[in-house]
Amino acid sequence: MDHLWAPWRLSYITGPKQAPDGGPTCFLCRAATGTGADDRANLVVHRTERSVVVLNRFPYNNGHLLVCPLAHKGRFDELTPEELLDLQLVMRLFMGIIEKRMNADGFNVGLNLGRPAGAGVPGHLHWHIVPRWSGDQNFMAVTGDTHVISQSLDALYDLLTEELAKV
Repeated sequence: MDHLWAPWRLSYITGPKQAPDGGPTCFLCRAATGTGADDRANLVVHRTERSVVVLNRFPYNNGHLLVCPLAHKGRFDELTPEELLDLQLVMRLFMGIIEKRMNADGFNVGLNLGRPAGAGVPGHLHWHIVPRWSGDQNFMAVTGDTHVISQSLDALYDLLTEELAKV
């Protein structure tokens, strides 16, 4: 059996768990309400008037991003039409950047609604953008031959913000 070592996930497994509703400990709210000076520490790569893009600290693949509304909303029907449009435009922007700069062949884009659907932060909606490459393995294949594509969060942050500066 091959082993996939992912020591960066230990802090996720052993760390304090978030309140069920997100509450004041919601890391997405902390990222959304940051001043901008602490964006790198909070892994925030982009902000708009209505949304924020955060690097996933515990990614399934290189380039794994979280796109969320600034407002702490846990239900899809709570989003305004302006928030919905903004979120979609931001997702389109980042898929274009990742395709260009990381040569992604495709993407998994998903929104988990509610804890039974796998939402780790059910109180704050967030879309996952996970770049994919032809021949890579998804996270379900960890019991077989697994290929890991490595990139640090710092390197990814620099790559994305460099490209955003051109937009």
